[in-house]
Amino acid sequence: MSIYLDHAATTPIDPRVKEAMDPYLVDAFGNPSSIHTYGRDVRAAIDVARETIARSIHAADPSEIVFTSGGTEADNMALRGVMVEARSSGKKHLITSQIEHHAILDTCEYLEKLGFEVTYVPVDSFGRVYLQDIQNAIRPDTALISIMFGNNEIGTLQPIREIGEFAREREILFHVDAVQSLGLEEINVGDLPIDLMSISAHKIYGPKGIGALYVHKKVKMMPQMFGGYQERKRRAGTENVPGIIGFAKAVELRMQERERYREHLKQLRDELFRDLKVKQIDFVQNGHAEQSLLHIVNLSFPGIDSETLLMNLDIAGIAVSSGSACTSGTIHKSHVIEALQVGEERADSAIRFSFGQSNTIKEISYVVNILRDTIQRLSRT
Repeated sequence: MSIYLDHAATTPIDPRVKEAMDPYLVDAFGNPSSIHTYGRDVRAAIDVARETIARSIHAADPSEIVFTSGGTEADNMALRGVMVEARSSGKKHLITSQIEHHAILDTCEYLEKLGFEVTYVPVDSFGRVYLQDIQNAIRPDTALISIMFGNNEIGTLQPIREIGEFAREREILFHVDAVQSLGLEEINVGDLPIDLMSISAHKIYGPKGIGALYVHKKVKMMPQMFGGYQERKRRAGTENVPGIIGFAKAVELRMQERERYREHLKQLRDELFRDLKVKQIDFVQNGHAEQSLLHIVNLSFPGIDSETLLMNLDIAGIAVSSGSACTSGTIHKSHVIEALQVGEERADSAIRFSFGQSNTIKEISYVVNILRDTIQRLSRT
C-alpha cells in the first residue's frame, strides 16, 4: 500500500483542473499581449481567471491580483518591492516572525545585506505570535510587517486581524503569507486588514509554478522584474497561461467544496489522534491543538530520530515529512520547532503529517499501525 500524507508540500493535480488547462496547452496558444484574435482570446481567459481568484478572497478589484511563479516569488515580490519603495521615504525597518517560511526569512536576510533592518519576533511554545512583541518592535522607520496566516510545518494560525488592525493604526503595511491557508480558511481581504497576501496553486490541487500576490491598490511597490508591460508593469514576462487557468479552476473548486473538505480533514485528524492513543504510542503535538490548519499535524515521538523514522515509513510506502519541502535533504533542524523552545528531543523527533482529499480513515488506521511497529522496532535497536 502506498499512502501520501505530505499534502502541505504539494498536492496532486485535480483531474478537473487538468481538464480546464488542456485547451491552453495546445489550441489556445496565443500570446496574451498580442492584439490579434489568438492573443485576445487568451487575454480574455486570463481576465476571467483573475476575476475568479480575486472573488475568492473578496478583493475589491481583479487588478489587485498579480500573477507570479508561486508563493516564493510572491513573498519575495512583497518584501523586496515594498522595502525598496519605502527606502525613498526614509523607512528601512521590517518586522517578521522567527517561524516564517524560508521564502520570507531568506528574503529578509538578503534585505539586511542591502542595509535594511529586520526584527524577528519570537513565538510561544504553540507557535503563536504575541501582538505585544510586534507592538514593542515598532519603530518610526518601520515600513512593513510580514506574518504568515497559518504555519506550513506545525499548522498554527496567527492572530491576523489583531496584527493587521494595529498595523493600520500605525500606517504600516501588512503582508500575509497565506499559501497553506487558501481554500481552507475564510480569507476576506475586504474585511481583514491585509495589504499584501501571497497564495499558490499547487497546495490546492492546482499546477506547480503559478501563484499570485494580492496587492491592495493603495500599496506602492517597486517591480522586481522588468522587460514588459504584463501585470500592469508589476511583473514583466509572458504569462503562464495554462497555469493561470488551472489556478483559477483549483480556486473555484476549493471555494465550492471548502466546507466538505474541512469536515473530511477534521475526520482524518481526529482519527489520527484517536488511533495513536488507542495504540498507546507516546507522542507530543507541536503547534496549537485548536487554533491550527486542519490538514497539518506535527508530532514528536520521544527517543526516535525523525530522519530514521521518515526513511522507515518511506520503505513501508508512507510519505510524510520532517518539515518544509523547501528544506528537505538538508541536515538542519526545523527552525520552526526550535523557535518553540521545547527542547532538542522534540526537535529531533518531529514528523509532519498533512492530509488531503484522497486520504481515507482506513489509510490513517494503517499508518498508525505501521508507525507503532516501526517505533517499537527502532526503540529496540
